[in-house]
Amino acid sequence: MPNQKRSAGKPVRASQSELTQVVLPNDANLLGNILGGAVMHLVDICGVIAAHRHCGSYVVTAAIDHMDFRYPIKVGEIIILKASVNRVFYTSMEVGVKVFQENVITGKRRHTNSAYLTYVAVHSDGKPHAAPPVIPKTAQEKRRYREAGLRRRWRMEQGARLGGPLRSKP
Repeated sequence: MPNQKRSAGKPVRASQSELTQVVLPNDANLLGNILGGAVMHLVDICGVIAAHRHCGSYVVTAAIDHMDFRYPIKVGEIIILKASVNRVFYTSMEVGVKVFQENVITGKRRHTNSAYLTYVAVHSDGKPHAAPPVIPKTAQEKRRYREAGLRRRWRMEQGARLGGPLRSKP
């Protein structure tokens, strides 16, 4: 990427996204719980919205870290997803997505799972471009920013160990 100028940074709150919907039978397994693949699909949608908002451009999904499912979300319950850009690394960025289950009768919420996704900012021709830096302000945002750097280092090490396509800008 030849000397591209990065735009001014944006605070985390400027691109946060939230997605809420009721779990319907067409997204459920035979036990009446939302399918893991359906949750993963919604995680990617919520994450990509935050990434789009942050970049003001197209983005593509480059990676998703592992995902554990702690609690089932049943048909008729509400699934809530919240996404934030944790850190930008030049053309790529890490977005964290938290998933919650809400009981429609009691209103009680439970954190069911989380995921970290990597997106790359691209032009309409699919070529990567610089993304604006993220500006963490709160203690939690600063912690997530630091931890995103550690996760990136781990991802790069894993990619190199496996001979994968992950590259880091010098």
